[in-house]
Amino acid sequence: MKLTLDEITRKVVDMPALPQVVNDIMSLTENPNSTIQDIERTVLKDQGLTARILRLANSAHYGYPRRISTISEASVLLGFQAIRSIALTASVNGLLVKEVEGYRLEENELWRQSQSTAIVARYISKKVRFAKIDQAYVAGLLRDIGKVIVNYYLNEHFTQIMSTIENENVSFLDAEEKVLGFNHGQVGSEVAKKWNLPEELIEAIEYHHTPEKATKNKKLTAIVHVADAIVMAMGIGLGADGMVYHLSEEALNILGIDEGMLEQLIADASDLLVDEDAFSLA
Repeated sequence: MKLTLDEITRKVVDMPALPQVVNDIMSLTENPNSTIQDIERTVLKDQGLTARILRLANSAHYGYPRRISTISEASVLLGFQAIRSIALTASVNGLLVKEVEGYRLEENELWRQSQSTAIVARYISKKVRFAKIDQAYVAGLLRDIGKVIVNYYLNEHFTQIMSTIENENVSFLDAEEKVLGFNHGQVGSEVAKKWNLPEELIEAIEYHHTPEKATKNKKLTAIVHVADAIVMAMGIGLGADGMVYHLSEEALNILGIDEGMLEQLIADASDLLVDEDAFSLA
């Protein structure tokens, strides 16, 4: 018997809420009237987050000539949106590092895959001149958050899902819907709503495998889709569903990516993801 999306989203209530300091940072970084002092006062409430931000600001990735010792200085160097990304990354780490057995992902595999997609999404954003680079990073990081909940229902139906893929020649996402009554993108968007994330992020999470359905920010959703496809093509965190999706031609067209540029992006991503400094944001 299929569950409805309403039934599965009740499980979202069991997901931990974002820490208050993260919610405060998100609100401040969305408010054009917020000051560096506002950000600093909020960040300093969380020692772990403070240390993480200062560590990143002083990393070789930024190469600042003198030591950054205050959150105010770090905010100037990194920018408000990067502070927001760091806060969100720190808060979801505990959810994404766990084993996701239903998708055949071992401990830390979903986390590494999510980090990698976020990094590649940020890189693609620069290449296609998408202004909200850190928004693309967060969308890439969270695009599979729905798997954490859907995971509980997959083991029981795994054989049926794989048979559906083989017999009906559909994607893993479509097979989820046919067998379970929902897919991990839909559930992920419900998690994003619970966390009060911006509508553009909610949409990118829901449609990261079907970017042609996006209406609020097609470019953001297309970036996440292509980044996800590149990471899967590199064999990072494939799990059960990794190679059962199709790269959307419409997403490539939206971003102006031709075959040559796509090949270059894949080559660049390979270099980028062996650079440990690229993971310093996480």
